[in-house]
Amino acid sequence: MASQVVGILGATSLVGDCLLLPDLIDSIAPDIKILAFSRQAVDPDLVVAGRLNWHHLTEQSKYEFKESIDSWVSLAPIWVLPDYFPLLEKCGVRRVVALSSTSVFTKTNASDARDKDVADRLASGEKRLIEWAEGHGVDWVILRPTLIYGLGRDQNITSVAGFINRFGFFPLFGKARGLRQPIHAKDVAMVTLHAFMQTDIKNRAYNISGGEILGYKDMIDRVFMALRKKPRYLPVPSMLLHFGVMLLRLLPGFKGVSSGMAERMNQDLVFDHSAATRDFGFNPRPFQLAEDDLDHC
Repeated sequence: MASQVVGILGATSLVGDCLLLPDLIDSIAPDIKILAFSRQAVDPDLVVAGRLNWHHLTEQSKYEFKESIDSWVSLAPIWVLPDYFPLLEKCGVRRVVALSSTSVFTKTNASDARDKDVADRLASGEKRLIEWAEGHGVDWVILRPTLIYGLGRDQNITSVAGFINRFGFFPLFGKARGLRQPIHAKDVAMVTLHAFMQTDIKNRAYNISGGEILGYKDMIDRVFMALRKKPRYLPVPSMLLHFGVMLLRLLPGFKGVSSGMAERMNQDLVFDHSAATRDFGFNPRPFQLAEDDLDHC
């Protein structure tokens, strides 16, 4: 039986690193051949490695690539995926599995303009994918993960751990009781591969969340424990939220902090993943921080 070929966009992302682990591929999709595309220059030693081929994707090469690939996984931000529709069409695409985010819902009414812009770009990316796919007879599946963490490369838990390591405490706005479902990048990679393999399931979007629901402060407690530090907090009254955010932005490395991030400490960001469990056997781990999840903190 010939190997099935899959093209992967965003292969050097956090989820891409996890998806390309040989053990994961062998356990779920042992017969696929992977063509991984990266906008970064690729180490020549990695161009051919077993069933994995790397391709440096430049503005010119995306129009010159000639190999036939009818199935694609997009791990890049979904709003950039339309830039690659010509490449997918040239390769004879018939199926696309793409990552979006539950931020398409949680940041829609954000007070911070940057957060709202993220939600707008996610919604636009999803809409453009669906319209393009339906117009070209392409099957699509969209996966929307909650807060992703893992391998010390995420922008969520890693940032928290970095702040704690640097200052020895963490600021909490209000009571910080908003509920969370952090999802490990390896679980996102696993369900993405399962969704790719389930070719009978198409034209559906799924929310994918972590295996444990916990309060925001409880989540931060776990970070302190993983760092072997005693939890220490600086309570910031809600009325001083914007002032506190302004102060944080003055610190090196925290210019991207927004008032919306602080506000969401008190908002429930919980999503049901039972549909993904039913269709893909999705069984995410509880919120656990291994040593390699904090390696770069």
